Amino acid sequence: MRGREFLMKDGYNFDLSKEAALHAYNRHLVSYLRTYERMGLQAIPMRADSGPIGGDDTHEFLVLAETGESEVFYDSAITDLKFGDRGIDYDSVEDCQAVLEEFTSRYARTDETHDEAVFQDIPEERRRRARGIEVGQIFYFGTKYSEPMGALVTDPDGNRVPVHMGSHGIGVSRLVGAIIEACHDDKGIIWPEGVTPFHCGIVNLRQGDGAADGACEQIYAALKARGLDPLYDDSQERAGAKFATMDLIGLPWRITVGPRGLAAGVVELTSRKTGDSVELTPEAAVARVAEIYAGI
Repeated sequence: MRGREFLMKDGYNFDLSKEAALHAYNRHLVSYLRTYERMGLQAIPMRADSGPIGGDDTHEFLVLAETGESEVFYDSAITDLKFGDRGIDYDSVEDCQAVLEEFTSRYARTDETHDEAVFQDIPEERRRRARGIEVGQIFYFGTKYSEPMGALVTDPDGNRVPVHMGSHGIGVSRLVGAIIEACHDDKGIIWPEGVTPFHCGIVNLRQGDGAADGACEQIYAALKARGLDPLYDDSQERAGAKFATMDLIGLPWRITVGPRGLAAGVVELTSRKTGDSVELTPEAAVARVAEIYAGI
């Protein structure tokens, strides 16, 4: 999926030394890994070609997808790496360098920088060729621009030196398409919880039934009171059509309300990703959804 517009988060760093600029590079790599993972994506940093921007160091972040525009080559061991909730001191050169080494020491390259000889050194069972969608890139290009432009600053020793530069970008609008391409099945989208447009869907199996209508409205209000944004299907469609629509939209969680369940004091909470359902009281279903999003 692609949109007609391209919106990008773009940033630059200017440092007095190569060491400081490379630390800025590493900080961005760490920050991007955390950002993508929080969005439910595994964006693999791959050694890339700097292209017309130039510079000595650059990594692209690619999401694996069959529809990706880039051919990629990688060691499958890299897909086992997770950033998780580890604590990182972004001011620590050692901490940031350790993360860079962890996530870039295994072979992962785009077709522009692919080295077949090095690739063949990876055990055959771990060699992978795939397609990927680029969702970001970081660059260190040193003094390529500052020297010709005479962009000089005074260092701590009183010397006039050219600044070391880097640039870093995330393709914000491209992320929507990349998430959909990476997170879907034959029924529709499966939104990761960190980026879902609505936190939970509410399906009323018998619109017009007083008990069902009242229960759905109470659940909707209870979710809103907890700071969540539900989507309530109060249409007159049949149950099957409502389920198909919710699956197509792809909200992570669905609460299904019907007269039969309410007679037993329960509603059904369903995971879009796994399809697993559990019967809970309306209050417990709201509490469970709120608990899921509390840590996101």
